[in-house]
Amino acid sequence: MKEITRLLSALADPTRLRLLRLLHQQELCVCELMEAVQLPQYKVSRHLRELRRVGVVQATRSGRWMHYRISGAAARSPLHQDLLKLLDVHLRDFPEAKRDDTRLAKQLAGGRADRYACR
Repeated sequence: MKEITRLLSALADPTRLRLLRLLHQQELCVCELMEAVQLPQYKVSRHLRELRRVGVVQATRSGRWMHYRISGAAARSPLHQDLLKLLDVHLRDFPEAKRDDTRLAKQLAGGRADRYACR
């Protein structure tokens, strides 16, 4: 019960829901997430830290970039999978989610070499 409460508490933030929804689609670096949700690095990193704390997201470093993805444990957890499906189904039609998707697609279309480095 404690794990579920911690997880739901961490997800009780609109920005975290947006980030988690994007990460459920693919692994992304902080810069890509910043562009998608239009928030500064420190805010995106703070939200990602909370998602890591509850075990739903994991990070790996690649040079100067930190890449985030859904954690292996979350990918195997029925609870996490149900929540991620819920996000996909119910958030994708929100205007903010559509804007996030559009900004991310535009950035990804430019290729990794064209993107700015995470600071």
